[in-house]
Parts: sequence; structure tokens; C-alpha cells
Amino acid sequence: MSSERLDPETVLAVDPWLKDHVDHIVHRHDLFRKWKDTIDSVEGGYDKFTKGYEKYGLNVGPDGSVTYREWAPNAKEAVLIGEFNNWNRISHPMKKNEFGVWEIVVPPKEPGVCAIPHDSKIKISMILQSGERIERIPAWIRRVTQDLSVSPVYEARFWNPPVDAVYKFKNPRPPQPKSIRIYEAHVGISTSEHRVGTYKEFTKDTLPRIKDLGYNTIQLMAVMEHAYYASFGYQVTSFFAASSRYGTPEDLKELIDTAHGMGITVLLDIVHSHACKNVLDGLNLFDGTDHLYFHEGARGRHDLWDSRLFNYGHHEVLRFLMSNLRFWMEEYQFDGFRFDGVTSMMYHHHGIGAGFSGGYHEYFGPSADLEAIVYLMLANDMLHTLYPSSITIAEDVSGMPLLCVPVPKGGVGFDYRLSMAIPDMWIKLLKHKTDDEWDMGNIVHTLTNRRYGEKSIAYAESHDQALVGDKTLAFWLMDKEMYTNMSDLTEYTPVIARGIALHKMIRLLVHSLGGEGYLNFEGNEFGHPEWLDFPREGNGNSFQHARRQWNLVDDQLLRYKYLNEFDKAMNQTEEKYGWLHAEPAYVSLKHEVDKVIVYERAGLLFVFNFHPVNSFTDYRVGVDVPGEYTIILTSDEKRFGGFDNVLLGGSYFTTPMEWNERKNYTQVSGASERAVEPQGSLRAHAAQVYIPSRTCIVLAKK
Repeated sequence: MSSERLDPETVLAVDPWLKDHVDHIVHRHDLFRKWKDTIDSVEGGYDKFTKGYEKYGLNVGPDGSVTYREWAPNAKEAVLIGEFNNWNRISHPMKKNEFGVWEIVVPPKEPGVCAIPHDSKIKISMILQSGERIERIPAWIRRVTQDLSVSPVYEARFWNPPVDAVYKFKNPRPPQPKSIRIYEAHVGISTSEHRVGTYKEFTKDTLPRIKDLGYNTIQLMAVMEHAYYASFGYQVTSFFAASSRYGTPEDLKELIDTAHGMGITVLLDIVHSHACKNVLDGLNLFDGTDHLYFHEGARGRHDLWDSRLFNYGHHEVLRFLMSNLRFWMEEYQFDGFRFDGVTSMMYHHHGIGAGFSGGYHEYFGPSADLEAIVYLMLANDMLHTLYPSSITIAEDVSGMPLLCVPVPKGGVGFDYRLSMAIPDMWIKLLKHKTDDEWDMGNIVHTLTNRRYGEKSIAYAESHDQALVGDKTLAFWLMDKEMYTNMSDLTEYTPVIARGIALHKMIRLLVHSLGGEGYLNFEGNEFGHPEWLDFPREGNGNSFQHARRQWNLVDDQLLRYKYLNEFDKAMNQTEEKYGWLHAEPAYVSLKHEVDKVIVYERAGLLFVFNFHPVNSFTDYRVGVDVPGEYTIILTSDEKRFGGFDNVLLGGSYFTTPMEWNERKNYTQVSGASERAVEPQGSLRAHAAQVYIPSRTCIVLAKK
């Protein structure tokens, strides 16, 4: 092989504990090198190999001719049919080459004019070896539509708009953010109305909200076409088609370009972990066999998801999937991907019934699916080679070592992993523990338990926690009182006061302590009530819970505005001080009786008092760097629904006396802005602060 073999010492330099598994990692890397060498020698490298969409599917030539190619080796006859030829199964036969690829060139109607009209319906009709005739949607099709009044089955359309109707990108991609603050969004639910929202509405109405809140990255869900709306986009039928529920391909391009103009990075939630098992409008049984794009038999089926599993060890499947990534980057100008279901991909057991304790033998034994892992290595290596500023995020619950280490160092090559244990912890606490039972040590451990040098995206809740059967954090905190006491004109009940206070504290704690990136699901920034439930037979096809109630946060008489303002202030403070791209925090205090957590990160001092009743005056906290500190953010501000017991500003001096293993301490007393006589601090230096019950404060050096 032309590329250099991985040196075991390179792996051990990243993590010495991998010593017993370094042979497995080197072997895995050898498999990657073999595939990469094959792509280089046979296909001409990543650049050519990943442009399969220019060869397969329907492509228009300069003269108006249309070339259609499809990989279907089991078919013995194939014909292109559609509205353009009145669905004639004879007039446009295709020819098959030695690799099982069918091809036809449809000459232009006249020079420069396609014989296949724009947006007209098409299919491929095939006769199998058995003599059976089947008809399918082209696998590389770029637009499909669904008319539920007729049938739930999608119909393929030839998307070839006139030149003046093709969207032209105006803005360059923004630079990769140093601190990634992600707004996870679903176009369809982004309207307050009882219907499916559109790309154009998202561009006009939602993008400005995201920008105003201080998020610099959007993660778009459910864009790849999926037959069942309630699947949240995770049962993909057409991998190259942007969902037509929300509008046209040009509308999506405008959305992404507009976001870029605002300086916002846009990621696609990509689903390469499995595919919908639909036959008529999916990839399943495409050429009559169950093993074209997928493994045959049980290995090609996911029992829990009721879907098909890709054969990542096949040359043409790699072409399809890697070209799919390239297509979304090129055609729509996405900036990267959140890879769904990575845990399912990386293990033969798909994570079903497997509890990951953290033992390294769980990651590198026979349960590891090397074909899938090598595909992920190829995908990441290709993306970072062709698009150095691209971002890839892995949805992995297993904690696979080296997942977010570059491929040349023996890693899988992702930039970030999702910290999926964090939201689970909050739900368990709110469901099963009273406030005085919260374990500060366990909370801190869950937030900081990540592999050093591998970046994580922290989040308090995502779409998963809001799905029907569960509730948003705000609804867990305040439940039915959100219906009666979220107005400033009503009593500020203990339940609402607690809920608003803890909602803010939980989010800032996760934001500043939990990772190297932060994620929020659309609407949760202002405490969206209830849960998510898409229209389905079981709920009378209702849109009641498949929308975002923006009216709640826009109404200045309602208390949702306090949470929204705090979310904005949190992001703005991070933008200024950059804790997400700083070194991990040093936690100097986890006090189980006082329910206080104190830590430093990016030169800031964070103090959280989770005690349900007790406030602390002149509370001594340690800090490593001596000097004069001032309060820059507090959850107790009136504009955040607080009580103004702690004011911004002030001067808090450190004392050079070791406190909680820090060189200094400082003390802040009372709700005043006057300078305080220095008394002590958390670390080598200390400070004393006044921290009311259920309040957090952030201090910075003056």
C-alpha cells in the first residue's frame, strides 16, 4: 500500500491505556489504508470517487441530453419510463455494462431543450431474472413528492429548473467557529400554525431568532426525504432528495445561503446508519435482491428500528454513501454533518442490550463492526481532505476511544461527539429525586466525564428528550402550572420560581462545564412546554404538538421571555470569553450539604448554589489567578426572572491563602456593588460571594 502504516506509538501517545488493543487499531487502520489506496488507484482519488452523483442518476448535458445510469445487476432488462413517454415500457430501453450498471441517453427535444420536462414524473421499470417486472424510484433521484390524498408512496420527479430559476449562492461559507453553539432545528415544526412549516418561512422567521440568540451553528433535522413524517426524518427513502414537504430544493439553498450571510454554519443531520425498508419508494429490494445496498439476511436488518442496514464493505455502497456526503456539501453548501446512529453502526450488536461500562475490551473485541468503522474513517478523512473547515459530529453513546481523533493518528476522525449521558442524567434527577437529594459530585462527574483531547457537544436536552412519552425540561420542572402561572399578571408560585431558576442553572452549568460545544433544541431555550408528537393515526393526525409556539416567547406578559433572555446572555458571554474552546474546567468545590459547585474555566469563576432553601453570605470560594474580580452574569437578574439579590459589577478581591486546593480565595457579600473587604478564595486564592438559593453567578477579572 502506498500510504504509511500506522505507528503504534502514535496511538499510545494519544491514550497509553490502549496498549492492549493497539494491534486491533493498527489492523483497523490497515483496512482503511487498503480502501483508500483502492479509491486512489481505481477511481482517481476522493475527488472523483465522491462525485458519483455526476455519473449516476439523471444528469443533463450542455446540449440538453439526459444521461441516466442506475446500478441494478440483478435486472435483465431496464427501461426509463415517465410522463415524458406516457409511461411506455418499450420506447426507452437501457443498456447494461459488465458492472451491472444500466445506462440510457435521452436526446434533446431540440438543441438545449430536454425531452424530459422539468418536474415531470419518472421511474425505472425492470424485468428480473425470474421474469418478474418491478418499478422503482431512481436511487440517486434529487426530488420526490408525496400526495397523501392518493397514496403515501413517493413519486420521483426530474428536477431541472430553468437557468433563471436555479438558486445562485451569494455568500461564502463562514469560517469554522472556535466555539460551536448549535441550534438543533426541524423546518416542519418551526411554525406556530397547525401544519408543516416551509424552508422559506424558516429563512424569514426562524433564522433571525437563531442569530439574535447568539447561536453560530444550525443542525437541520429531517431534510433527507423520509416517507413517514413522524419518524423525525430517521427513516430515509431517497438519500439525495431534500424533503419536498417543506418546499423546493432552491428554497433549501436559499435558507442555507441566508444563514451563511448571517455568519451561521449549517450542519445536516445525515442518516447513513440505516435506511427505510420501503420497497416502492426506497432502496430496499431495489433490483429484486435484498443484498444490493444492504447486507442480506439478519445482518442487513435492524430489529428495533425495523429498517435495512448498509453493506459498508461494498465498493458501490461506499460510492453511494460518500457521494451522498459530497452532494450535500456541493449542491446545497452544507458545512458538515451530525452522523446519526453511530453506535448502531460501530457494533454488530448495534448497542441493543449492550451496556457500556467503559472497559476498553467492549470497543475493540469481536463486537466491533470494522467495515462500518472503516466507512466512518473514510467519510471523515474525505470530508476533512476536500473541505478542511467541515465539521463532523458523532451520535455515539458507547464512548468509543479515538472516535474524535484524526484518522492519521488512528482515530475515526470525527470533530465532536454528543455527550448523550448528560440529558439522561437531568431527566432521571427530575423524575426520581427531590432537590435535596441531588448529588453534586455525580452531576459534576457526568458533565466532566469525557475523553481528554476528544471534543464533546454538551446539551441539557435535545429532540430525543421532548418526544411523546417524555417531556421538555421546563415541563418536568413546572408541569401543569405552565398553563396557569406563566403570566407576569399571575402569582409567582414556588413551582414556577423553582422551575425558572433551575432551568437557567442547568443550562449554564451544561454550557460552561459539559463540553467543547453546546447544543439546544429549537424552542427549549425559552422553556417550551409539553412534548413533541407528530401527526399520526394515534393522535388523530394532530399538529398540536408538532409545532413551536413562538407566541409564548413573543408575548411580553409571559415569563417565557426571561428564559429566552438568559439563553441569549449565556451565548453572548461565551462569545466574549470563549469557555467552549478553552481547556476543561477545574472544579474546586462540590459541596453536598451546601449544594454548591464552583469551578474555573477560560479565566472565569463560576459559582452555583443548587440548595432549595439556603442562601449563603460571604461564601468563600477558591480561585487560582489572583486579582480583582467582578460579576458579569447572574441568573438572579430581574430581566431573567430573578430577584436582583445579586447585582452585576462590584469588586471582589482575592486573598493569597490556599482554599479548596486553589492558591487564593475571594468573598462577595450581599446584593451591593460596593467593594468588599478581601477574606479568602477557592483555590490558591479565595473570594467570598453572596449566593442566594437556586442562583448561579459568573465572575471575571477586571
